Amino acid sequence: MTNWPELEQKYLMHTVERIPIVLVKGQGARVWDEAGKEYLDFVAGWAVNSLGHCHPVVVKAVTEQVQTLIQTSNQFYTIPQLRLAELLVQHSCLDKVFFSNSGAEANEGAVKLARRYGKLNLNGAYEVITVTGSFHGRTLAMVAASGQAKFQQPYTPLPSGFVNVGFNDIEAIKAATTDKTCAVMLEPVQGESGVNLVSEDYLAAVRAWCDQKGILLILDEIQTGIARTGTLFAYEQYGVEPDIMTLAKGLASGIPIGAVLAKEKAAVFTPGQHGSTYGGNPLVCAAAYAAVKFTIDNNIAANAKQVGEYFMDGLRKLQRKYPFVKEVRGRGLLIAIEFSSDIGKQVLMACLERGLLVNKVKPNAIRFMPPLIIGKKEVDQALDILDKALASIG
Repeated sequence: MTNWPELEQKYLMHTVERIPIVLVKGQGARVWDEAGKEYLDFVAGWAVNSLGHCHPVVVKAVTEQVQTLIQTSNQFYTIPQLRLAELLVQHSCLDKVFFSNSGAEANEGAVKLARRYGKLNLNGAYEVITVTGSFHGRTLAMVAASGQAKFQQPYTPLPSGFVNVGFNDIEAIKAATTDKTCAVMLEPVQGESGVNLVSEDYLAAVRAWCDQKGILLILDEIQTGIARTGTLFAYEQYGVEPDIMTLAKGLASGIPIGAVLAKEKAAVFTPGQHGSTYGGNPLVCAAAYAAVKFTIDNNIAANAKQVGEYFMDGLRKLQRKYPFVKEVRGRGLLIAIEFSSDIGKQVLMACLERGLLVNKVKPNAIRFMPPLIIGKKEVDQALDILDKALASIG
Protein backbone atom coordinates (compact mmCIF):
# COMPACT_ATOMS: atom_id res chain seq x y z
CA MET A 1 0.00 0.00 0.00
CA THR A 2 1.30 3.46 -0.91
CA ASN A 3 2.43 5.54 2.05
CA TRP A 4 0.49 8.69 1.22
CA PRO A 5 1.62 10.73 4.27
CA GLU A 6 5.20 10.08 3.22
CA LEU A 7 4.45 11.54 -0.21
CA GLU A 8 2.86 14.57 1.45
CA GLN A 9 6.02 15.17 3.49
CA LYS A 10 8.16 14.81 0.37
CA TYR A 11 6.18 16.88 -2.11
CA LEU A 12 3.75 19.28 -0.41
CA MET A 13 4.56 22.50 1.41
CA HIS A 14 3.89 22.03 5.11
CA THR A 15 1.01 24.47 5.56
CA VAL A 16 -1.40 22.32 7.60
CA GLU A 17 -1.18 19.69 10.33
CA ARG A 18 -3.12 16.90 8.66
CA ILE A 19 -5.16 14.35 10.57
CA PRO A 20 -3.59 10.89 10.07
CA ILE A 21 -6.20 9.36 7.77
CA VAL A 22 -6.40 9.26 3.98
CA LEU A 23 -9.95 9.78 2.77
CA VAL A 24 -10.91 8.12 -0.51
CA LYS A 25 -14.72 8.19 -0.69
CA GLY A 26 -17.64 10.27 0.55
CA GLN A 27 -21.40 9.90 0.44
CA GLY A 28 -23.85 12.13 2.27
CA ALA A 29 -22.56 12.79 5.79
CA ARG A 30 -20.09 9.90 5.73
CA VAL A 31 -16.58 9.32 4.40
CA TRP A 32 -14.30 6.30 4.18
CA ASP A 33 -10.53 6.03 4.47
CA GLU A 34 -8.21 3.88 2.36
CA ALA A 35 -8.55 1.00 4.84
CA GLY A 36 -12.34 1.05 4.46
CA LYS A 37 -13.09 2.56 7.88
CA GLU A 38 -16.26 4.69 7.94
CA TYR A 39 -16.48 8.10 9.61
CA LEU A 40 -19.33 10.47 10.32
CA ASP A 41 -18.14 13.77 8.85
CA PHE A 42 -18.94 16.80 11.00
CA VAL A 43 -16.31 18.95 9.26
CA ALA A 44 -17.74 18.79 5.72
CA GLY A 45 -14.72 20.31 4.03
CA TRP A 46 -14.71 23.22 6.52
CA ALA A 47 -18.42 23.96 6.00
CA VAL A 48 -18.15 23.49 2.23
CA ASN A 49 -20.10 20.28 1.58
CA SER A 50 -23.42 21.83 2.50
CA LEU A 51 -25.47 19.05 0.89
CA GLY A 52 -23.04 16.34 1.94
CA HIS A 53 -20.53 14.46 -0.16
CA CYS A 54 -21.40 13.81 -3.80
CA HIS A 55 -25.01 14.94 -3.57
CA PRO A 56 -26.91 13.64 -6.63
CA VAL A 57 -28.08 17.08 -7.81
CA VAL A 58 -24.52 18.41 -7.77
CA VAL A 59 -23.07 15.29 -9.40
CA LYS A 60 -25.72 15.46 -12.13
CA ALA A 61 -25.12 19.15 -12.79
CA VAL A 62 -21.34 18.74 -12.94
CA THR A 63 -21.54 15.61 -15.12
CA GLU A 64 -23.81 17.28 -17.65
CA GLN A 65 -21.88 20.54 -17.70
CA VAL A 66 -18.41 18.98 -17.93
CA GLN A 67 -19.57 17.23 -21.09
CA THR A 68 -20.97 20.45 -22.54
CA LEU A 69 -18.86 23.53 -21.73
CA ILE A 70 -16.27 23.96 -18.97
CA GLN A 71 -14.53 27.30 -19.47
CA THR A 72 -14.92 30.27 -21.81
CA SER A 73 -13.58 33.32 -19.91
CA ASN A 74 -15.86 36.19 -19.02
CA GLN A 75 -15.44 37.72 -22.45
CA PHE A 76 -18.61 35.84 -23.38
CA TYR A 77 -22.06 35.21 -21.94
CA THR A 78 -22.71 31.78 -20.46
CA ILE A 79 -26.08 30.51 -19.31
CA PRO A 80 -25.10 28.80 -15.99
CA GLN A 81 -23.50 32.03 -14.73
CA LEU A 82 -26.53 34.13 -15.57
CA ARG A 83 -28.96 31.63 -14.07
CA LEU A 84 -26.97 31.52 -10.83
CA ALA A 85 -26.72 35.30 -10.61
CA GLU A 86 -30.48 35.61 -11.10
CA LEU A 87 -31.16 32.99 -8.42
CA LEU A 88 -28.92 34.68 -5.83
CA VAL A 89 -30.34 38.14 -6.47
CA GLN A 90 -33.94 36.91 -6.40
CA HIS A 91 -33.41 35.31 -2.98
CA SER A 92 -31.31 38.01 -1.31
CA CYS A 93 -31.49 41.74 -0.67
CA LEU A 94 -28.66 42.45 -3.13
CA ASP A 95 -28.83 43.51 -6.78
CA LYS A 96 -25.62 42.61 -8.60
CA VAL A 97 -23.13 39.71 -8.51
CA PHE A 98 -19.47 39.12 -9.34
CA PHE A 99 -18.15 35.55 -9.28
CA SER A 100 -14.69 34.51 -8.08
CA ASN A 101 -12.99 31.21 -7.27
CA SER A 102 -12.80 31.37 -3.47
CA GLY A 103 -13.85 33.19 -0.35
CA ALA A 104 -10.59 35.09 -0.07
CA GLU A 105 -10.99 36.35 -3.62
CA ALA A 106 -14.58 37.33 -2.90
CA ASN A 107 -13.47 39.37 0.10
CA GLU A 108 -10.69 40.98 -1.94
CA GLY A 109 -13.32 41.94 -4.49
CA ALA A 110 -15.58 43.35 -1.78
CA VAL A 111 -12.79 45.55 -0.42
CA LYS A 112 -11.86 46.74 -3.92
CA LEU A 113 -15.52 47.57 -4.51
CA ALA A 114 -15.69 49.51 -1.25
CA ARG A 115 -12.52 51.41 -2.08
CA ARG A 116 -13.86 52.26 -5.51
CA TYR A 117 -17.07 53.47 -3.87
CA GLY A 118 -15.00 55.60 -1.51
CA LYS A 119 -13.07 57.13 -4.37
CA LEU A 120 -16.25 58.00 -6.24
CA ASN A 121 -18.53 59.01 -3.35
CA LEU A 122 -16.51 59.64 -0.18
CA ASN A 123 -13.70 61.96 -1.28
CA GLY A 124 -11.27 59.10 -1.77
CA ALA A 125 -11.95 57.29 1.52
CA TYR A 126 -10.26 53.88 1.46
CA GLU A 127 -10.00 52.45 4.98
CA VAL A 128 -12.05 49.44 6.04
CA ILE A 129 -12.82 48.80 9.71
CA THR A 130 -12.64 45.15 10.79
CA VAL A 131 -12.76 43.49 14.21
CA THR A 132 -10.66 41.26 16.43
CA GLY A 133 -11.12 37.54 15.92
CA SER A 134 -12.24 38.02 12.33
CA PHE A 135 -10.95 35.87 9.48
CA HIS A 136 -11.35 37.03 5.90
CA GLY A 137 -8.92 34.85 3.94
CA ARG A 138 -5.31 34.02 3.17
CA THR A 139 -4.30 36.62 0.60
CA LEU A 140 -1.93 39.29 1.87
CA ALA A 141 -4.63 41.97 1.98
CA MET A 142 -7.13 39.68 3.67
CA VAL A 143 -4.52 38.67 6.24
CA ALA A 144 -4.20 42.39 6.97
CA ALA A 145 -7.99 42.65 7.20
CA SER A 146 -8.33 39.69 9.57
CA GLY A 147 -8.19 40.53 13.25
CA GLN A 148 -5.81 37.74 14.29
CA ALA A 149 -2.15 38.45 14.94
CA LYS A 150 -1.12 34.81 14.44
CA PHE A 151 -1.93 35.11 10.73
CA GLN A 152 -0.33 38.52 10.38
CA GLN A 153 3.00 38.27 12.17
CA PRO A 154 4.77 36.04 9.61
CA TYR A 155 4.04 38.51 6.80
CA THR A 156 4.72 41.99 8.11
CA PRO A 157 4.78 44.66 6.85
CA LEU A 158 1.15 44.25 5.86
CA PRO A 159 -0.83 46.26 3.31
CA SER A 160 -2.35 49.39 4.81
CA GLY A 161 -5.97 50.44 4.71
CA PHE A 162 -7.44 48.29 7.48
CA VAL A 163 -8.29 49.45 11.00
CA ASN A 164 -8.95 46.67 13.50
CA VAL A 165 -11.13 47.26 16.57
CA GLY A 166 -12.67 45.17 19.34
CA PHE A 167 -15.29 42.55 18.52
CA ASN A 168 -18.93 43.22 19.38
CA ASP A 169 -18.18 46.84 20.35
CA ILE A 170 -20.14 49.46 18.42
CA GLU A 171 -18.44 52.30 20.29
CA ALA A 172 -15.06 51.06 19.07
CA ILE A 173 -16.31 51.22 15.48
CA LYS A 174 -17.62 54.71 16.01
CA ALA A 175 -14.33 55.84 17.52
CA ALA A 176 -12.34 54.37 14.62
CA THR A 177 -14.48 55.97 11.89
CA THR A 178 -12.81 58.93 10.18
CA ASP A 179 -13.10 60.74 6.87
CA LYS A 180 -10.83 57.99 5.47
CA THR A 181 -13.35 55.22 6.28
CA CYS A 182 -15.24 53.72 3.35
CA ALA A 183 -16.67 50.55 4.95
CA VAL A 184 -17.08 48.28 7.95
CA MET A 185 -16.49 44.57 7.29
CA LEU A 186 -17.87 41.90 9.64
CA GLU A 187 -18.81 38.24 9.89
CA PRO A 188 -22.33 37.70 11.31
CA VAL A 189 -20.80 34.73 13.17
CA GLN A 190 -17.04 34.44 13.48
CA GLY A 191 -16.38 30.89 12.36
CA GLU A 192 -12.62 30.36 12.22
CA SER A 193 -11.88 31.94 15.59
CA GLY A 194 -14.30 29.72 17.48
CA VAL A 195 -17.92 30.39 16.43
CA ASN A 196 -18.16 33.73 18.22
CA LEU A 197 -21.66 35.23 18.22
CA VAL A 198 -22.48 38.92 18.05
CA SER A 199 -24.96 40.42 20.48
CA GLU A 200 -28.53 40.64 19.19
CA ASP A 201 -28.43 44.40 18.56
CA TYR A 202 -24.82 44.73 17.37
CA LEU A 203 -25.31 44.39 13.60
CA ALA A 204 -28.33 46.71 13.69
CA ALA A 205 -26.26 49.30 15.54
CA VAL A 206 -23.44 48.95 13.00
CA ARG A 207 -25.93 49.26 10.15
CA ALA A 208 -27.36 52.45 11.65
CA TRP A 209 -23.87 53.89 12.11
CA CYS A 210 -22.89 53.12 8.52
CA ASP A 211 -26.08 54.82 7.33
CA GLN A 212 -25.37 57.84 9.50
CA LYS A 213 -21.83 58.21 8.16
CA GLY A 214 -22.64 57.26 4.57
CA ILE A 215 -20.23 54.32 4.55
CA LEU A 216 -20.77 50.74 3.38
CA LEU A 217 -21.52 47.65 5.45
CA ILE A 218 -19.81 44.51 4.13
CA LEU A 219 -20.95 41.20 5.58
CA ASP A 220 -18.57 38.29 5.09
CA GLU A 221 -20.94 35.33 4.80
CA ILE A 222 -18.32 33.00 3.37
CA GLN A 223 -19.02 30.48 6.14
CA THR A 224 -22.49 31.53 7.31
CA GLY A 225 -24.18 31.88 3.93
CA ILE A 226 -26.32 29.33 2.04
CA ALA A 227 -28.39 28.09 5.01
CA ARG A 228 -25.54 27.24 7.40
CA THR A 229 -26.96 29.23 10.34
CA GLY A 230 -30.63 28.38 9.85
CA THR A 231 -31.65 31.00 7.27
CA LEU A 232 -30.44 31.26 3.69
CA PHE A 233 -28.21 34.14 4.76
CA ALA A 234 -27.31 34.96 8.34
CA TYR A 235 -28.10 38.67 7.97
CA GLU A 236 -31.79 37.75 7.82
CA GLN A 237 -31.70 36.85 11.52
CA TYR A 238 -30.50 40.30 12.61
CA GLY A 239 -32.91 42.62 10.82
CA VAL A 240 -30.20 44.24 8.70
CA GLU A 241 -29.27 44.36 5.05
CA PRO A 242 -25.63 44.66 3.94
CA ASP A 243 -24.48 46.89 1.09
CA ILE A 244 -22.04 44.16 0.04
CA MET A 245 -22.03 40.46 0.93
CA THR A 246 -19.53 37.73 0.14
CA LEU A 247 -20.24 34.02 -0.31
CA ALA A 248 -18.17 30.89 -0.99
CA LYS A 249 -17.86 27.62 0.99
CA GLY A 250 -21.37 26.10 0.80
CA LEU A 251 -22.30 27.89 -2.43
CA ALA A 252 -21.62 24.90 -4.70
CA SER A 253 -21.47 22.13 -2.06
CA GLY A 254 -17.88 21.16 -2.78
CA ILE A 255 -17.01 22.86 -6.06
CA PRO A 256 -14.73 25.94 -5.70
CA ILE A 257 -16.60 29.21 -6.20
CA GLY A 258 -16.95 32.59 -4.50
CA ALA A 259 -19.27 35.53 -5.04
CA VAL A 260 -19.51 39.23 -4.25
CA LEU A 261 -23.07 40.55 -4.10
CA ALA A 262 -23.80 44.27 -3.88
CA LYS A 263 -26.65 46.73 -3.69
CA GLU A 264 -27.12 48.78 -6.84
CA LYS A 265 -25.54 51.87 -5.26
CA ALA A 266 -22.40 49.94 -4.29
CA ALA A 267 -21.97 48.02 -7.56
CA VAL A 268 -19.59 50.64 -8.96
CA PHE A 269 -17.15 48.49 -10.94
CA THR A 270 -16.82 49.34 -14.62
CA PRO A 271 -15.20 47.18 -17.33
CA GLY A 272 -11.54 46.51 -16.62
CA GLN A 273 -11.64 47.49 -12.94
CA HIS A 274 -12.02 43.92 -11.67
CA GLY A 275 -12.07 40.46 -13.20
CA SER A 276 -11.20 36.79 -13.02
CA THR A 277 -10.08 34.24 -15.59
CA TYR A 278 -11.82 31.26 -14.02
CA GLY A 279 -14.37 33.06 -11.87
CA GLY A 280 -17.94 32.16 -12.71
CA ASN A 281 -17.05 29.55 -15.30
CA PRO A 282 -19.91 27.35 -16.57
CA LEU A 283 -18.85 24.26 -14.60
CA VAL A 284 -18.81 25.83 -11.14
CA CYS A 285 -21.91 27.92 -11.81
CA ALA A 286 -23.87 24.85 -12.91
CA ALA A 287 -22.89 23.13 -9.67
CA ALA A 288 -23.73 26.18 -7.56
CA TYR A 289 -27.08 26.72 -9.26
CA ALA A 290 -28.04 23.10 -8.60
CA ALA A 291 -26.90 23.28 -4.96
CA VAL A 292 -28.55 26.62 -4.16
CA LYS A 293 -31.81 25.75 -5.92
CA PHE A 294 -32.01 22.42 -4.05
CA THR A 295 -31.27 24.25 -0.80
CA ILE A 296 -34.08 26.73 -1.41
CA ASP A 297 -36.64 24.31 -2.85
CA ASN A 298 -36.19 21.84 0.00
CA ASN A 299 -35.95 24.43 2.80
CA ILE A 300 -32.58 23.11 3.93
CA ALA A 301 -32.22 26.21 6.13
CA ALA A 302 -35.10 25.00 8.30
CA ASN A 303 -33.42 21.62 8.71
CA ALA A 304 -30.17 23.35 9.70
CA LYS A 305 -32.05 25.37 12.31
CA GLN A 306 -34.06 22.47 13.75
CA VAL A 307 -31.29 19.89 13.73
CA GLY A 308 -28.81 22.49 14.96
CA GLU A 309 -30.99 23.25 17.97
CA TYR A 310 -31.36 19.53 18.65
CA PHE A 311 -27.59 19.10 18.43
CA MET A 312 -26.92 22.02 20.77
CA ASP A 313 -29.40 20.63 23.31
CA GLY A 314 -27.46 17.37 23.27
CA LEU A 315 -24.14 19.19 23.62
CA ARG A 316 -25.47 21.13 26.62
CA LYS A 317 -26.38 17.84 28.27
CA LEU A 318 -22.77 16.77 27.81
CA GLN A 319 -21.68 20.12 29.22
CA ARG A 320 -23.62 19.37 32.40
CA LYS A 321 -22.07 15.91 32.52
CA TYR A 322 -18.46 17.01 31.97
CA PRO A 323 -17.39 20.07 34.01
CA PHE A 324 -14.42 20.76 31.73
CA VAL A 325 -16.84 21.65 28.90
CA LYS A 326 -16.92 25.40 29.45
CA GLU A 327 -19.36 26.61 26.79
CA VAL A 328 -21.57 25.48 23.92
CA ARG A 329 -22.35 28.11 21.27
CA GLY A 330 -23.54 28.36 17.72
CA ARG A 331 -26.23 29.11 15.18
CA GLY A 332 -27.85 26.50 12.99
CA LEU A 333 -25.24 23.91 12.11
CA LEU A 334 -22.22 26.09 12.86
CA ILE A 335 -21.42 25.09 16.44
CA ALA A 336 -18.45 25.00 18.81
CA ILE A 337 -17.75 23.68 22.27
CA GLU A 338 -15.05 25.31 24.37
CA PHE A 339 -13.09 23.54 27.09
CA SER A 340 -11.54 24.92 30.24
CA SER A 341 -8.08 23.74 29.11
CA ASP A 342 -6.25 23.04 25.85
CA ILE A 343 -7.63 19.56 25.18
CA GLY A 344 -9.03 20.24 21.71
CA LYS A 345 -6.51 17.97 19.98
CA GLN A 346 -7.16 15.15 22.46
CA VAL A 347 -10.89 15.39 21.87
CA LEU A 348 -10.41 15.44 18.12
CA MET A 349 -8.24 12.31 18.18
CA ALA A 350 -10.57 10.51 20.59
CA CYS A 351 -13.49 11.25 18.23
CA LEU A 352 -11.44 10.19 15.21
CA GLU A 353 -10.65 6.85 16.83
CA ARG A 354 -14.36 6.25 17.30
CA GLY A 355 -15.40 7.31 13.80
CA LEU A 356 -16.33 11.00 14.06
CA LEU A 357 -14.55 13.85 12.27
CA VAL A 358 -14.49 17.22 14.05
CA ASN A 359 -12.40 20.37 13.69
CA LYS A 360 -10.02 21.74 16.33
CA VAL A 361 -10.71 25.40 15.78
CA LYS A 362 -8.62 26.54 18.78
CA PRO A 363 -6.41 24.69 21.28
CA ASN A 364 -9.33 24.70 23.72
CA ALA A 365 -12.27 24.37 21.31
CA ILE A 366 -13.67 22.12 18.61
CA ARG A 367 -16.05 23.12 15.84
CA PHE A 368 -18.86 21.19 14.17
CA MET A 369 -19.87 22.04 10.57
CA PRO A 370 -21.76 18.96 9.37
CA PRO A 371 -23.64 18.76 6.07
CA LEU A 372 -26.92 20.63 6.30
CA ILE A 373 -28.88 17.56 5.23
CA ILE A 374 -28.12 15.56 8.38
CA GLY A 375 -30.93 14.36 10.63
CA LYS A 376 -31.32 13.63 14.32
CA LYS A 377 -30.09 10.06 13.83
CA GLU A 378 -26.66 11.28 12.71
CA VAL A 379 -26.62 13.83 15.53
CA ASP A 380 -27.41 11.13 18.08
CA GLN A 381 -24.54 9.03 16.72
CA ALA A 382 -22.18 12.01 16.91
CA LEU A 383 -23.26 12.81 20.47
CA ASP A 384 -22.73 9.19 21.53
CA ILE A 385 -19.21 9.20 20.08
CA LEU A 386 -18.43 12.58 21.64
CA ASP A 387 -19.72 11.35 25.00
CA LYS A 388 -17.36 8.37 24.88
CA ALA A 389 -14.50 10.59 23.71
CA LEU A 390 -14.98 13.05 26.57
CA ALA A 391 -15.26 10.21 29.06
CA SER A 392 -11.93 8.83 27.85
CA ILE A 393 -10.28 12.18 28.56
CA GLY A 394 -12.07 13.28 31.71
